[in-house]
Amino acid sequence: MLVKVQQEDFDPMAEMAAFPAGRISGAGGAVTFIGTVRDYSETAEVLGMEIEHYPGMTERELERLGAEAARRYDMLDSLIIHRYGCLAPEDTIVMVAVWARHRAAAFDACRFLIDVLKTRAPFWKKERTPAGMRWVTDCPGCRAGSREGHTHAPDLAHYPEPEPVMK
Repeated sequence: MLVKVQQEDFDPMAEMAAFPAGRISGAGGAVTFIGTVRDYSETAEVLGMEIEHYPGMTERELERLGAEAARRYDMLDSLIIHRYGCLAPEDTIVMVAVWARHRAAAFDACRFLIDVLKTRAPFWKKERTPAGMRWVTDCPGCRAGSREGHTHAPDLAHYPEPEPVMK
């Protein structure tokens, strides 16, 4: 797997084309998720976003999540790119690409990776709104102001171990 945490913008199609072909030989499918900064949230207009992370720790956690996806799904390889710094609406913020022999594994692994990135990767986001800066949470319980009765870990039961694929 390849992990990049960077401040610079990137071209998702160029990243896909540049991925080492030898690492994805035999791929029957590739699934890509590209996330961008929205210009709105549930309650306000978003003028921009600031993303912080811990260098070194972030890359190790993304590599660990990629390895977890590889154990759970029959994928050949993956690419995770996540930006940090000051971003504007419509800027590309994240890309997850997965190659697998079969499309189901590619779809499942890509969805798993983007979902766990949202909850387990050590990134901290602040939205810049007309009323000022505010921290972003992806947790409905946190948004509601509740600190009890919920968790910040994804429900892995939602991602059952896939059935073996006949080759």
